[in-house]
Amino acid sequence: MRPATAADAPALTTMILSRCRWQEDRGLPSWRGSAENIADQAGDGDMWLLEKDGKHLVGCTTVQSAAPPWGWTEQELAEPANYLYTTCTDPAYRAHKPGTLIAWWAVHRAALHGKQWVRRGCFHPELVRYYQAQRFRLIREVQRTTKRAYLMACPADPVNAETITGKLLRADLQPLLDKEPAR
Repeated sequence: MRPATAADAPALTTMILSRCRWQEDRGLPSWRGSAENIADQAGDGDMWLLEKDGKHLVGCTTVQSAAPPWGWTEQELAEPANYLYTTCTDPAYRAHKPGTLIAWWAVHRAALHGKQWVRRGCFHPELVRYYQAQRFRLIREVQRTTKRAYLMACPADPVNAETITGKLLRADLQPLLDKEPAR
């Protein structure tokens, strides 16, 4: 994982559009209308990229310490937490479970930086199940204007790659835990 730069925007757009095609082929909603806007956030300082061999863009996520202004209690907002936004992965790398790698990296990194939680939200029940498989738990559901939001959290805790049962996942995760880029 490394911080994204503005120069990464074209590759990010390509990766996001690949994910959009994959979703649309399965009848799922996509970010097609927002792909360039998301990619243009690469130089803002909060986006991180997952790369294979330092060359191939595999995924991205945005990590912020600010929560959306709705859905979390005052007590939750006072707790030190990171919030994941716009996590997206290239479907060509599905066998490596890049979304899980990104989530576990975020949980590990949050623990190293003194956070108690990693939180995220989504608008689709399918994503809730997917994130639950990554150790996130559903905290609550909130009705937004036209959508139902699912708010989730995972305790920030160092991840021990040796405890990961999937050989491929463990092999891909270890390098992410070994190097913590300066920020």
